[in-house]
Amino acid sequence: MRDLVERAARIAEALTVRRETVAVAESSAGGLVAAALLAVPGASAYFLGGAVVYTREARRALLGIDDEAMAGLRSASEPYAALLARRVRERHGAAWGLAETGAAGPGGNRYGDAAGHTCLAIVGPAGPRSLTLETGRSDRAANMEAFAASLLDQFAAALAEA
Repeated sequence: MRDLVERAARIAEALTVRRETVAVAESSAGGLVAAALLAVPGASAYFLGGAVVYTREARRALLGIDDEAMAGLRSASEPYAALLARRVRERHGAAWGLAETGAAGPGGNRYGDAAGHTCLAIVGPAGPRSLTLETGRSDRAANMEAFAASLLDQFAAALAEA
Protein backbone atom coordinates (compact mmCIF):
# COMPACT_ATOMS: atom_id res chain seq x y z
CA MET A 1 0.00 0.00 0.00
CA ARG A 2 2.88 2.36 0.73
CA ASP A 3 3.91 2.23 -2.94
CA LEU A 4 0.37 3.15 -3.98
CA VAL A 5 0.28 6.07 -1.56
CA GLU A 6 3.56 7.40 -2.96
CA ARG A 7 2.04 7.36 -6.44
CA ALA A 8 -1.11 9.01 -5.12
CA ALA A 9 0.90 11.75 -3.41
CA ARG A 10 2.31 12.90 -6.75
CA ILE A 11 -1.18 12.90 -8.23
CA ALA A 12 -2.57 14.76 -5.23
CA GLU A 13 0.00 17.50 -5.64
CA ALA A 14 -0.86 17.96 -9.32
CA LEU A 15 -4.62 17.97 -8.69
CA THR A 16 -4.31 20.42 -5.81
CA VAL A 17 -2.16 22.85 -7.79
CA ARG A 18 -4.59 22.65 -10.72
CA ARG A 19 -7.67 22.79 -8.48
CA GLU A 20 -9.10 19.71 -10.17
CA THR A 21 -11.07 16.86 -8.71
CA VAL A 22 -11.35 13.12 -9.22
CA ALA A 23 -13.91 10.36 -8.67
CA VAL A 24 -13.15 6.63 -8.90
CA ALA A 25 -15.08 3.49 -9.87
CA GLU A 26 -13.25 0.25 -9.12
CA SER A 27 -14.12 -3.39 -9.41
CA SER A 28 -11.37 -5.96 -8.98
CA ALA A 29 -8.97 -3.44 -7.39
CA GLY A 30 -11.45 -3.39 -4.52
CA GLY A 31 -11.04 0.24 -3.51
CA LEU A 32 -7.25 0.38 -3.41
CA VAL A 33 -7.11 3.37 -5.77
CA ALA A 34 -9.55 5.35 -3.64
CA ALA A 35 -7.74 4.29 -0.46
CA ALA A 36 -4.38 5.45 -1.84
CA LEU A 37 -5.78 8.81 -2.93
CA LEU A 38 -7.50 9.27 0.43
CA ALA A 39 -4.36 8.34 2.38
CA VAL A 40 -2.68 11.56 1.23
CA PRO A 41 -3.26 14.43 3.69
CA GLY A 42 -5.51 17.09 2.17
CA ALA A 43 -7.49 14.62 0.05
CA SER A 44 -10.68 16.62 0.54
CA ALA A 45 -9.24 19.22 -1.85
CA TYR A 46 -9.36 16.84 -4.82
CA PHE A 47 -11.16 13.55 -4.00
CA LEU A 48 -14.93 13.71 -4.46
CA GLY A 49 -15.85 10.06 -3.99
CA GLY A 50 -15.87 6.64 -5.44
CA ALA A 51 -17.45 3.24 -5.53
CA VAL A 52 -16.51 -0.40 -5.68
CA VAL A 53 -18.73 -1.55 -8.54
CA TYR A 54 -18.33 -5.29 -8.15
CA THR A 55 -21.78 -6.54 -9.15
CA ARG A 56 -24.64 -5.78 -11.49
CA GLU A 57 -26.61 -4.53 -8.49
CA ALA A 58 -23.81 -2.16 -7.48
CA ARG A 59 -23.51 -0.90 -11.06
CA ARG A 60 -27.20 -0.02 -11.04
CA ALA A 61 -27.40 1.41 -7.53
CA LEU A 62 -24.14 3.34 -7.41
CA LEU A 63 -23.75 4.57 -11.00
CA GLY A 64 -27.23 4.23 -12.46
CA ILE A 65 -26.05 1.96 -15.26
CA ASP A 66 -28.94 -0.28 -16.21
CA ASP A 67 -29.11 -3.25 -18.56
CA GLU A 68 -30.09 -1.01 -21.46
CA ALA A 69 -26.90 1.05 -21.05
CA MET A 70 -24.95 -2.23 -21.05
CA ALA A 71 -26.32 -3.32 -24.44
CA GLY A 72 -23.37 -4.52 -26.51
CA LEU A 73 -20.92 -4.20 -23.61
CA ARG A 74 -19.38 -6.76 -21.31
CA SER A 75 -17.67 -6.26 -18.00
CA ALA A 76 -13.87 -6.39 -17.90
CA SER A 77 -13.58 -4.58 -21.24
CA GLU A 78 -12.19 -1.19 -22.21
CA PRO A 79 -15.57 0.15 -23.40
CA TYR A 80 -17.14 -0.85 -20.08
CA ALA A 81 -14.29 0.76 -18.12
CA ALA A 82 -14.79 3.95 -20.17
CA LEU A 83 -18.51 3.91 -19.34
CA LEU A 84 -17.72 3.55 -15.63
CA ALA A 85 -15.19 6.41 -15.78
CA ARG A 86 -17.64 8.69 -17.59
CA ARG A 87 -20.49 7.88 -15.25
CA VAL A 88 -18.52 8.28 -12.00
CA ARG A 89 -17.15 11.58 -13.29
CA GLU A 90 -20.63 12.84 -14.22
CA ARG A 91 -22.28 11.65 -10.99
CA HIS A 92 -19.70 13.43 -8.85
CA GLY A 93 -19.17 16.50 -11.04
CA ALA A 94 -15.45 15.76 -11.10
CA ALA A 95 -12.85 16.98 -13.56
CA TRP A 96 -11.55 13.40 -13.83
CA GLY A 97 -13.19 9.98 -13.72
CA LEU A 98 -11.12 6.83 -13.19
CA ALA A 99 -12.29 3.25 -13.62
CA GLU A 100 -10.96 -0.29 -13.34
CA THR A 101 -12.66 -3.60 -14.09
CA GLY A 102 -11.15 -7.07 -14.36
CA ALA A 103 -10.38 -10.46 -12.87
CA ALA A 104 -8.10 -10.42 -9.85
CA GLY A 105 -7.93 -14.20 -9.45
CA PRO A 106 -7.06 -16.79 -8.52
CA GLY A 107 -9.28 -17.90 -11.43
CA GLY A 108 -10.53 -16.05 -14.46
CA ASN A 109 -13.94 -14.47 -14.88
CA ARG A 110 -17.09 -15.73 -16.58
CA TYR A 111 -16.23 -13.76 -19.73
CA GLY A 112 -13.17 -15.88 -20.45
CA ASP A 113 -10.54 -13.48 -19.15
CA ALA A 114 -7.66 -15.02 -17.22
CA ALA A 115 -6.73 -13.98 -13.71
CA GLY A 116 -4.60 -10.87 -13.88
CA HIS A 117 -6.72 -9.23 -16.60
CA THR A 118 -8.03 -5.72 -16.08
CA CYS A 119 -9.21 -2.81 -18.16
CA LEU A 120 -8.58 0.76 -17.07
CA ALA A 121 -10.10 4.03 -18.21
CA ILE A 122 -9.54 7.70 -17.51
CA VAL A 123 -11.90 10.44 -18.63
CA GLY A 124 -11.04 14.09 -18.14
CA PRO A 125 -9.68 17.30 -19.64
CA ALA A 126 -7.03 15.39 -21.60
CA GLY A 127 -9.74 13.30 -23.27
CA PRO A 128 -10.45 9.64 -22.73
CA ARG A 129 -7.80 6.95 -22.48
CA SER A 130 -8.09 3.26 -21.80
CA LEU A 131 -5.89 0.20 -21.74
CA THR A 132 -5.87 -3.47 -20.92
CA LEU A 133 -3.37 -4.95 -18.49
CA GLU A 134 -2.50 -8.65 -18.24
CA THR A 135 -0.26 -9.50 -15.29
CA GLY A 136 -0.11 -13.22 -16.08
CA ARG A 137 -0.45 -14.00 -12.36
CA SER A 138 -3.15 -15.72 -10.34
CA ASP A 139 -2.25 -14.08 -7.00
CA ARG A 140 -5.39 -12.10 -6.13
CA ALA A 141 -3.82 -9.58 -3.75
CA ALA A 142 -0.82 -8.97 -6.01
CA ASN A 143 -3.12 -8.43 -9.00
CA MET A 144 -5.30 -6.00 -7.06
CA GLU A 145 -2.24 -3.96 -6.18
CA ALA A 146 -0.90 -4.14 -9.76
CA PHE A 147 -4.27 -2.97 -11.12
CA ALA A 148 -4.34 -0.02 -8.72
CA ALA A 149 -0.72 0.91 -9.44
CA SER A 150 -1.32 0.84 -13.17
CA LEU A 151 -4.42 3.04 -12.92
CA LEU A 152 -2.55 5.54 -10.76
CA ASP A 153 0.39 5.55 -13.20
CA GLN A 154 -1.92 6.07 -16.16
CA PHE A 155 -3.69 8.86 -14.33
CA ALA A 156 -0.36 10.58 -13.55
CA ALA A 157 0.52 10.37 -17.26
CA ALA A 158 -2.86 11.82 -18.26
CA LEU A 159 -2.35 14.70 -15.81
CA ALA A 160 1.08 15.40 -17.28
CA GLU A 161 -0.43 15.59 -20.77
CA ALA A 162 -3.39 17.79 -19.87
